Amino acid sequence: MPNGLLALTNFTSQEKGHAFHPAPLRFLNTTASSTAVARSFSASFVFAIVSVVDGLSDQGLAFVVAPTSDLSSANGGQYLGLLNANGTASGHILAVEITIRNPELSDINSNHVGINVNSLISQQAKPAGYYADDDDMAFRDLMLNSRRPMQVWVDYDGEGRRLNVTLAPVQAPKPKYPLLSEAIDLSTIMADTMYAGFSSSSGMVSTHHYVLGWSFSFDGPAPPLDFSKLPSLPHVGPKPRSKILYITLPLAIMLLIAAVLAVTFIVWRRRHRFAEVREDWEEDFGPHRFAYKDLFHATDGFKNRNVLGVGGFGKVYNGVLPVSNLEIAVKRVSHDSRQGIRKFIAEVVSIGRLRHRNLTQLLGYCWRNGELLLVYDYMANGSLDKYLHNKNGPALCWPQRYLIVKGIASSLLYLHEDWEQVVIHRDIKASNVLLDREMNGRLGDFGLARLYDHGTNAQTTHVVGTMGYLAPELMRTGKATPSADVFAFGVFLLEVVCGRRPIGSDEHNNPMVLVD
Repeated sequence: MPNGLLALTNFTSQEKGHAFHPAPLRFLNTTASSTAVARSFSASFVFAIVSVVDGLSDQGLAFVVAPTSDLSSANGGQYLGLLNANGTASGHILAVEITIRNPELSDINSNHVGINVNSLISQQAKPAGYYADDDDMAFRDLMLNSRRPMQVWVDYDGEGRRLNVTLAPVQAPKPKYPLLSEAIDLSTIMADTMYAGFSSSSGMVSTHHYVLGWSFSFDGPAPPLDFSKLPSLPHVGPKPRSKILYITLPLAIMLLIAAVLAVTFIVWRRRHRFAEVREDWEEDFGPHRFAYKDLFHATDGFKNRNVLGVGGFGKVYNGVLPVSNLEIAVKRVSHDSRQGIRKFIAEVVSIGRLRHRNLTQLLGYCWRNGELLLVYDYMANGSLDKYLHNKNGPALCWPQRYLIVKGIASSLLYLHEDWEQVVIHRDIKASNVLLDREMNGRLGDFGLARLYDHGTNAQTTHVVGTMGYLAPELMRTGKATPSADVFAFGVFLLEVVCGRRPIGSDEHNNPMVLVD
């Protein structure tokens, strides 16, 4: 930024950012016996986490030593822009994370510091704070998202093979006792040359991650930072009122009244145009709620030229959010049952927390006039259906088909077994498999999905889905189970392999069922 402040992420949600020293550093020394030994090093930096919501932040940042400064293929969100969706790396990654709690990564709480090696599951982690340099060595808590700068020291002793991490308020002297101390031989982790810097990501809560200054040194302590030269953080919240307001207020009252009368009717019409249904219980769902006005402008008023496709539940529109410039797909779903809307939205929000590389990310929803708007990540190559059944369209080679099928199988395993609840999709078919820019298959459209806890039995419900994909037992039991999804996946697999629809006709125009 102009004042020298390093902004890793801004107030855009679902973003990642990186900043590395431009030149690689040599982290290994070669001994007389030709053995590579990691050098001692020390890093010191001042950071601040600033959220638009006081006391609430999302994701975090990390000091990183990596073999490359190009982490463009890494995932954002809980992966901190550092690793991919598997949560692991092939090697040579050291990170000190300063982050919130992510249950799937075994984090201890929502305010902690951890040491990570080739993984986002910390080898050691502790709540944020420091040990006071007094007689009782009392532990003093620190809130990472307090909007106040804090200082971190990362020190590695090459001889003792020990990594220490120390945290303290800004301008406070370095505590004698580190917050984290881990016995680790970095000789087996470091490459000969590595890049040092920072990685960060934001989630659904708009959060800014800043680095105010940093220093680094080999074979000795990092140079101390001159706090008088560190940039100041930008102001968050309303600006102080100017005294001019009070001086000119009497003169402005008449003009203000005239202006209010002139625009009242226009404002009323505009609000009525974008009016939404909002209930008290929706406050629990927080940032998953999109404003209808934003979705209206993103899709140019839901113009037909922006229609991506039409299904049994409504149309899907392409759009670009006005502030973040994020390209999205908006699905309009009719849902007139006020009694069932609360449960439906609760499930939509739960599904929005799913994170898998082969799932279309559900970003949130909007509810207005008996209509639900579901907001998804935009998939550049559309649905798999048009590649399988459009004779004039592009054809898929066998490696592409295999990659798509394998990806959808991986997403089903995640939904049925690996997530915190069992998710039954109930409508697996080619038209619900979307392709991103790299032609990876992503399972989408969770409008019929049902969730229940592991170890419990599925409840009887209405039989829904698409003819040709329905498992035979559904007609008898009415229970949506993982087995019903797997049956539909089997039909989908046949469809991908042979290019025929589940229900169609043969060359003599006789009805044909693909499973038969």
